[in-house]
Amino acid sequence: MVKYLALISFFLMATFAKATDLKSSPLVIGDSISFQSKILKEKRTLNVYLPESYHREPERNYPVIYLLDGSLSEDFIHIAGVLQFGSFSWINMLPESILVGIENIDRKRDYTFPSKIALDQKEFPSSGGSKEFIDFLDKEVQPIIASNFRTKEKSTLIGQSLGGLVATEILLKHTDLFDNYIIISPSLWWSGESLLSSIPKDCCEDKQIYIGVGKEGEVMERLARTLYNKLDNKKNNTKIHFGHFEQLDHGDTLHLAVYDAFGKLFSDKAPKN
Repeated sequence: MVKYLALISFFLMATFAKATDLKSSPLVIGDSISFQSKILKEKRTLNVYLPESYHREPERNYPVIYLLDGSLSEDFIHIAGVLQFGSFSWINMLPESILVGIENIDRKRDYTFPSKIALDQKEFPSSGGSKEFIDFLDKEVQPIIASNFRTKEKSTLIGQSLGGLVATEILLKHTDLFDNYIIISPSLWWSGESLLSSIPKDCCEDKQIYIGVGKEGEVMERLARTLYNKLDNKKNNTKIHFGHFEQLDHGDTLHLAVYDAFGKLFSDKAPKN
């Protein structure tokens, strides 16, 4: 009995010793950059995912994908995973890219232009700040990324819901701010659907655009399709794609739509529609 107790004691001590040898360290997938925005007059944060080869190939420059709703508790981690998977060499859906997630302070303010609709004003009392937010992207965010990371000129914007609304506003009114636009479930009902009535004749030339929507009701689906049809009728070099995900809704369309967009916008292997 004494021998057995000694043996059990030995194994318990060995197990405890092995457990105490465990080491933990933070699991890091990117950098977080905070700065005081002079345009928005508040502290803002950018989350940056760098591709695996970034530090191994110091002479290489990378395209940049800008993600609205880009905090860790929003879409940054999920889209970083889609990007990493799509850029694996055996998948080769899109080139390795830098992902910049833009954290929110007040998305209802930043992603909307002023509306004359009383219900919009009542439900979104802080709304109407998209002009300042677009200036923030143009004059602060993009220069910060360009000066701190090795970037190529090619850039992409991803926006969903209200983020899709402001992404559409940028596409129509500040077209050259980005090269590619991924617009998912855009809230084009805002301000009585007024954004769709002001599409410039010379809009979007040489841009690549993806518009996606789920099974989100007549209004959302109709407006997404209307945007696609209006842009698809342009007689220029615009390349535009549409995805309708009938098995998904407003809450879960983003990730599958972004995966589809990556394939259609960037992959030579992908079918064109």
